Amino acid sequence: MAIEAKVRKIGNSLGIVLPKEVLQSMKVEEGASLYLSEAPRCSIRIHAEKPHFKKKMEAAEDIMRRYRNTFRELAE
Repeated sequence: MAIEAKVRKIGNSLGIVLPKEVLQSMKVEEGASLYLSEAPRCSIRIHAEKPHFKKKMEAAEDIMRRYRNTFRELAE
């Protein structure tokens, strides 16, 4: 599914409005929390709120922070 959404000025920020088809496929309604995470090739993944997702992301970020140098070496 490829849907175009334009970046718009919202107050002093920039944002996008997600079409209702996207929200329906993600099974989210107004007021739901969405999580953004980096993905390959300068892209972003949007995740709907799921049980324990926030806790898992915090654990992953903690591991990446503690082993930053190790991951850097492995990437070379």
